[in-house]
Formats: sequence, C-alpha cells, structure tokens
Amino acid sequence: MKIEVWSDVVCPFCYIGKKKFESAVSEFAERNNIELIWKSFQLNPSLKTDLNTSVYQHLSDSKGIPVEQAKAMGGHAAEMANSVGITMDFDKAIVANSFNAHRIIHFAKANGKQNEMKERLLKAYFTEGRNIDDSETLISLGTEIGLNADEVKAVLESDKYADAVQADIKESQQLGVTGVPFFVFDRKYAVSGAQDSSAFLETLEKSFSEWRKANPTAQLQVSEGPVCMPDKVCD
Repeated sequence: MKIEVWSDVVCPFCYIGKKKFESAVSEFAERNNIELIWKSFQLNPSLKTDLNTSVYQHLSDSKGIPVEQAKAMGGHAAEMANSVGITMDFDKAIVANSFNAHRIIHFAKANGKQNEMKERLLKAYFTEGRNIDDSETLISLGTEIGLNADEVKAVLESDKYADAVQADIKESQQLGVTGVPFFVFDRKYAVSGAQDSSAFLETLEKSFSEWRKANPTAQLQVSEGPVCMPDKVCD
C-alpha cells in the first residue's frame, strides 16, 4: 500500500511528524507491505537563502511578529522535537531555500535512498545548522548516505528533477493541501500535521485493511527460509 507524504525540509513539524509516523509504523504488523513516498512541498518558494539573517529575524520579518515571539515559537518546536528524540537548534539554523534539497531527494528516490536522504537533510538543517541550499553541502550529505558525488553534482548543475518538484507541489494544490506535513494513505485517507503516533497507527490499520481486501493477491515482501515445494526436494 502506498503512503505519500508532502513535507518541506525546513518545516519543524515535518521532522517531528516523520518521527511520530515512524513510531506508528514500527508497531504496524504489515509494515513490510508499505511503500513510503516523500513528496515535495515548499512553505516559501520565493525565499532567498540568507546567511546573514537569523531564522528568528526572518520569521519576525515574514510573519510581522516580534523577534522574541519568534524565539518562543522556536523554543516550543524544540521542546516538541525533544520529546521524540530530535535535537533542534534554531540558533544555528540557516535561512535557506529548499528547492535544490527537494531535487536531491528526488534523485535519491531514483537510487532507492529517498527516506535516508530526507532524514539526513532534516538533521542537517535543524540539528547541525548546515546550509541545505549549498551545493557542496548537498553533495557531502548525499555521499554520506551512499549516493555518487559526481552524480549529485551533475544534478545540481542542471535543472534535473525540477519538474518533479513542481509536479509534487501542483499535485498538493489539487489535493487541497494547505499545510505540512500531510500524510495520504492509499489516496483514501489523510492525516494532517504532526499528530500522535496513535493517530497514524489507527489510519494505517484502517487503510491497509481496506487495501488488502481490494488487493488480496498483491505480492507480499517475503523473508526467505528453508521450504518444501510441490514436486521438489525440500531445501
């Protein structure tokens, strides 16, 4: 069964929601029969990467709120993150456009490492204070998870996967997604926001039960061991 998640790399609740979703999946008996797909979403597509402005000042300027209020919002998000094992350091975070990061996530998907790339980018942005719009940083992060450095560089020096990012964003608009994270289960049910893992588990169980009834012969992922087969020697 397919689960699609629209999220942004610079969204704190997307990181928190990812951890809560993963907690639910770990308790789900049919987890090996789930296909997880990360979809691109940009909270601020026109944002210009700025190494000289703090995220607090940026939030203050963009939302029209006092800097102290922005810091309080960051502190609240950091507390929520800590409760699920994430360290968020907004003092170190860099104001960065996430478009290129999303392109690399698509490249990682083509190489079977999408979830690893998503996790690495989130940690780089929120915990390590790295510039996720910097080519050398993206190449380094990509190689850490096993991608080819030259291939990552080639993607960044081209417009490859730009259309895929835009297609994800357009699709989110068609689905009526107004905020992220947004989890879509088999295109029938959705969970919006970083809800408790119990909400994800409940939706997982309900949507998978219906999917299995509709797909009784869908191929299962099987862990192989010694077996006996008709008309063959047992091995």
